[in-house]
Amino acid sequence: MKKIKKQRKNYLNWNEYFMAIAKLSAMRSKDPSTQVGACIVGSDNRILSIGYNGAPNGFKDDYFPWERQGDMLNTKYAFVCHGEMNAILNYRGSRKELEGAKIYVDLFPCHECAKLIIQSGIKEVIYLSDKFKNKDGNLEETDSVKASKLMFDECGVKYYPVEIDTPEITIKLEKN
Repeated sequence: MKKIKKQRKNYLNWNEYFMAIAKLSAMRSKDPSTQVGACIVGSDNRILSIGYNGAPNGFKDDYFPWERQGDMLNTKYAFVCHGEMNAILNYRGSRKELEGAKIYVDLFPCHECAKLIIQSGIKEVIYLSDKFKNKDGNLEETDSVKASKLMFDECGVKYYPVEIDTPEITIKLEKN
């Protein structure tokens, strides 16, 4: 068969595509400080589920405490569902299909999400940012990051930063 050389050259590779889906999902988040999206992908490069961080179902966003500091019940931390959690819970197929899957997240998972990832059978975590790797500018990782990596290492879950060739993508939502 003769190779045709007329296809586009600037198409997205799989990593860029799935990370863009995670970033697009993050845009649904109403969190004013941190928007996180997640995209779970099967071994055949098919999207199994997506999610983003936000209030639990039924919790009215207008009354949700989005603050980052203060006592626990007046901050988002006691209530927010992370993007990874929502992507796992949004999945509607067989648990068997999650086993061996990959999850693309724009922020390295916290220790609570790491447990959910492991329990669901996901075997690869591809992340864009690890902004909580260093606490207060020090070179020492936060305890949450340490716990996530320790659990991932012990349970055979690979994790690595995504390799991106196209750092900026523009999407126009207009009719042709």
